Amino acid sequence: MLTSELIKKIRKIEITTSRAVNDVLAGQYHSVFKGRGMAFDEVRPYQPGDDIRVIDWNVTARMNDLFVKQFIEERELTVMLLVDASNSQSFGTRRQFKSELAAEISGLLAFSAITNNDRVGLLIFTDRVERFVPPKKGKKHVLRVISEILSFNPTHRGTNISAALEFLSRVSKRKSVAFLISDFMTSGYDSALKVAHRRHDLVSIVLHDPLETKLPNVGVVAFQDAESGEVVLFDTGSRKARRLVAEQVEQSRQAQRRLFKQLKMDFVELSTDQDYLRPLVMFFKHRAARMR
Repeated sequence: MLTSELIKKIRKIEITTSRAVNDVLAGQYHSVFKGRGMAFDEVRPYQPGDDIRVIDWNVTARMNDLFVKQFIEERELTVMLLVDASNSQSFGTRRQFKSELAAEISGLLAFSAITNNDRVGLLIFTDRVERFVPPKKGKKHVLRVISEILSFNPTHRGTNISAALEFLSRVSKRKSVAFLISDFMTSGYDSALKVAHRRHDLVSIVLHDPLETKLPNVGVVAFQDAESGEVVLFDTGSRKARRLVAEQVEQSRQAQRRLFKQLKMDFVELSTDQDYLRPLVMFFKHRAARMR
């Protein structure tokens, strides 16, 4: 049952993201995500310069004049949202938790999709796939997707990106546009990422929080791993220790970026302390320019 607080959150995301789609992303989504191919539309009289390979010989014989086939792009797509719901997503020290950021991004992408008459599906995962919502069209369905993400209470704490990508391949036999939304605080997903990217148009959306790299000087603190539950004492008063943490996190992120670039996979990095719309708009622009 939806609580009044949850309804308010869903309504806020609906207003914010649908406005962003209408004001900023209206044409960009259409231009950067292509349909499945070309579908026959109609025939028309031959004109000088037309490719002879598209001549419709049956109509030509019947009408005793040259006619050619016209094709249009088959626009309808299936958009899959793969949303990480592991315990590390329930973290945020500035504007919002990473899980809330994931819900807003999902809303923005879903509203962009239905504006173009595409279908939207949802896959919520931890160290296994915990919820699957089959792709459908329409605003009512998008609101359900947002509600599922905001209200979801995972039964497991860990992260297994490979399991999510393998499930996607089983339920989505045809090529889809898939957005993988996670903080990617795990490993061992390289091969699954490569296979899924070969089969689908896969875009990784990486979520961060500033405190994950810039620890404040507050003395000795007990840190608990959100997924394993392990507790570690850490002296944040040590400048060297804080620098080592920052360096390790940066090295991990650089390795992640190299993997995405090696696979020629699009990715966007978003932080809980910044507006997400501008990086997404820049992503759409850069992708559109590359495709031209």
